[in-house]
Amino acid sequence: MTDKERFIQIYNDKIHRDGAQALLAYLCSESCDFFIAPASTRYHGAEMGGLCRHSLNVYDCLCDFLSRRRVKEEYGISYSDESIAISALLHDLCKTNFYRVDSRNVKKNGVWESVPYYTIDDQLPYGHGEKSVYIASGYMKLTRDEAFAIRYHMGFSGPEDNNNVGKALEMFPLAFALYVADMEAAYYLEGSPEKV
Repeated sequence: MTDKERFIQIYNDKIHRDGAQALLAYLCSESCDFFIAPASTRYHGAEMGGLCRHSLNVYDCLCDFLSRRRVKEEYGISYSDESIAISALLHDLCKTNFYRVDSRNVKKNGVWESVPYYTIDDQLPYGHGEKSVYIASGYMKLTRDEAFAIRYHMGFSGPEDNNNVGKALEMFPLAFALYVADMEAAYYLEGSPEKV
C-alpha cells in the first residue's frame, strides 16, 4: 500500500464529519500537491511525498502516545478516533502548495553540475499552525481541541509567544500529544536525509 493509499484509507475510515470529503477531494486534486510535496526543504521528509509520509508518521505516533496506560488512566486523556485522525493527518496542511523545485550549481568531482532542491514559495503567508487550521476550517468545522492541537503542534520550536504555547499545551492535552507526536516523527522516524 502506498502512503497516499494509506492516508486515504485512514481518512475515510476515521473522518466522517460534514465537509471531510470535500477536503479530501481538494487534497487529491491537481491544484494541490499534498501527496507529492516534501515535509521540509532540507530537514525531515525533504523528499517527494515527504509531507504525506510525515502526516502518517505523526498519526502513528499520536495513536501510540494516546494509547499508553498512563495517558489514559492517570491523566484521563481520551479523544475520538476522528479527532486523532484530523489532528495528525491535517496538522501540516500549511505545507501544501508551499514548496517548489529550483536548481543550483554544485561542484561534484571538480565539475559544476545543476542539481534540484526544494525552496519555499509561500503564496498564502498566514503562519504555520494557524494556516493549517484556516485551510481545514474552510472545509469542515474543527473542535476547539483539534484547532488548538493543530495550531500549536510546533510547541516551543515555533515563533509563537512561549506563554501562549505553554498555556495552550496545558489547556488542551491534544495539543501537547500532537506536539510530542510531531517531534517524535520528525526527529526519530524521519530526521534529515543526512541522518537517516
